[in-house]
Amino acid sequence: MNPVSLVALATVFGQLSLLAFGGANGILPEMHRQVVELRGWLDGREFVALYALAQAAPGPNLMVVSLIGWRIAGFGGAVVTMAAIALPASVLTLAVSGVWYRFRDKRWRRAVAAGLMPVTAGLIMAAAGVLVTEIVVSWLAIAVLVLCLPVFLLTKTHPLVILGSAAALGAIGAGA
Repeated sequence: MNPVSLVALATVFGQLSLLAFGGANGILPEMHRQVVELRGWLDGREFVALYALAQAAPGPNLMVVSLIGWRIAGFGGAVVTMAAIALPASVLTLAVSGVWYRFRDKRWRRAVAAGLMPVTAGLIMAAAGVLVTEIVVSWLAIAVLVLCLPVFLLTKTHPLVILGSAAALGAIGAGA
């Protein structure tokens, strides 16, 4: 991959870094838009597969960034995307943390923190929407989603039980 592509990766992921309220999952919709829809570096199924691999592996959610970089531009891409996603936000956090701490008892600071909570929740819900639209490609997948979603939202059933049940339903449906 040529250096311009590494610069493009650094630019995209550096910008994403500054939007990362809620971590990697919070920027997943914009990451998908940049990598799949605008630049065509990956297709939607590749993007979801890399996300699933990152979630299945032990470690931080941010691992998806290095996997995307690796898939697009090899080892250099993985290094560049991780540096680009980590450095701008880290520098900004370091620069702002003193002021943020100094005004910890101020009303405006509590209001900003309270305002960021629904923004973060909304970004994470948007990420779920992006993933669902990329993976729901059959009536069986839609049926499994419709059956499992209320169980997840309305009960205290462990997520692994729901995931296992969904996998079993999918396997039974695929075999039929």
